[in-house]
Amino acid sequence: MNIEAVDLFCGIGGLTAGLIKSGIKVKAGYDIEPDCRHGYEYNNKAAFVHKDVADVTADEIKNWYSKGAIRLLAGCAPCQPFSTYNQGKDTTLDKKWPLLYHFMRLIEDVRPELVTMENVPDVTKHKVYHDFVAKLEELGYTVSANRVDCIQYGIPQTRKRHVLLASLLSKDIKLIPPTHLKPVTVRDVIKDLPVLYSGKKNKEDPLHICSKLNELNMKRIKASKPGGTWKDWPEELIAKCHVKESGKSYGGVYGRMEWDKPAPTMTTQCYGFGNGRFGHPSQHRAISLREAAIFQTFPEDYQFCEGDFTIKSVGKMIGNAVPVRLGEVVGLSLQHRFV
Repeated sequence: MNIEAVDLFCGIGGLTAGLIKSGIKVKAGYDIEPDCRHGYEYNNKAAFVHKDVADVTADEIKNWYSKGAIRLLAGCAPCQPFSTYNQGKDTTLDKKWPLLYHFMRLIEDVRPELVTMENVPDVTKHKVYHDFVAKLEELGYTVSANRVDCIQYGIPQTRKRHVLLASLLSKDIKLIPPTHLKPVTVRDVIKDLPVLYSGKKNKEDPLHICSKLNELNMKRIKASKPGGTWKDWPEELIAKCHVKESGKSYGGVYGRMEWDKPAPTMTTQCYGFGNGRFGHPSQHRAISLREAAIFQTFPEDYQFCEGDFTIKSVGKMIGNAVPVRLGEVVGLSLQHRFV
């Protein structure tokens, strides 16, 4: 029997692309962002449904699966309410909070043989997550959940994620063991890309484009060392907010990556030099959208949009995505056990 999947909260298709790479047939993806349609369908040859998961019914999910297939329902709900970036903020009114409950509702009504969920590690600190696991166990699922260091699976960034697998078919379900003893580095994956200058775009690859630095930030990046911090700068370049007690701990902002280490975690603002350690290791610029996509393990020919686009819109797609390789690891874990 073959595994077939429906991907809730699919975004631009990182998880879907990884599942397909592992040999799983993905029938459809659901997301509320219409701009993700072209990239999702073009690259993955799966249907994109522009719909809020709160409005999705069990019957429409059931209709995607072929008779006799092992049904996988994947749901990587938006992580912002659970992220460390929101520590100290009241996120209880965030509209994303109920999404995990809607995922739970669909699992209960569809009863897919397999379930997977990926999120930030801090999701486990919240009641909604424990309600989710308790419901799975009540429904008879065997649940395996782990904190995953993406570096150990060949993903060239220091991303930590919480990955859950659940099965009605077997009590033996778990992720495959780590595949990489040695980290994949920034140098390994982007060293051969064409040189790019601040605010410019490569003629052959429209996604190899980077944000333009203003005069002050150009001085700052020229004063930045790979792996260093803003504390390395001359005093006149240091921002006032960094001098304050509340800003002293944010050493990674306005930072350069290091050639021989993995990149930092890609976020929805990874295209901005001032938003984290998103400075190129040697060129005086922020990383390009293509470089960010490569750090997320998207193939170099992956298309994110059709026609004109903004750096902000595509950066959001890339930062929100599940790394393709992590999706592949999930798929291989299920394929190894059930096919």
